Amino acid sequence: MIFMLNIIKTLGYFGIFLISRISTSTIFLPFPLYLLITTATALGMNPILVSIVSALGMSLGEFTSYFIGLGGRSIIEKKHKKTIKIFENFFKKYGIAAVSIFAFLPFPFDVIGIMAGIGKQDIKKFFIATFIGKFFKALFLSYAGYLMSKILWQFYF
Repeated sequence: MIFMLNIIKTLGYFGIFLISRISTSTIFLPFPLYLLITTATALGMNPILVSIVSALGMSLGEFTSYFIGLGGRSIIEKKHKKTIKIFENFFKKYGIAAVSIFAFLPFPFDVIGIMAGIGKQDIKKFFIATFIGKFFKALFLSYAGYLMSKILWQFYF
């Protein structure tokens, strides 16, 4: 917890962006990102700005799984053409809506990023859809932190 407070205190919004980017780029550096978001707003940071910078960082971080899927496509293409075609059709038909919804849900989004890469979803659409879902998730968490601080402030003081 002290580590998070130091990040917020020294790096501010850039720290939230950086941690958001790193934590969604890899599974090897787990970080309680959602706790960081709620803590930042509980400590007085602007919930909208926290949501924007966090969503931007998370969206950019998700390119890792997208590119893994895109690169892995050539490996599985010969044996699994039907599956790849299913992914392509799915992302053509439901792409932005599906990615946005899955980006909002508490679900291992890396799977969706890999599937979007395999299905060759347009990278701009993938980014926009991911940003939308991650923004609303961060906004929910930001306001939860903001409201918790207000409730605790009234309770203790």
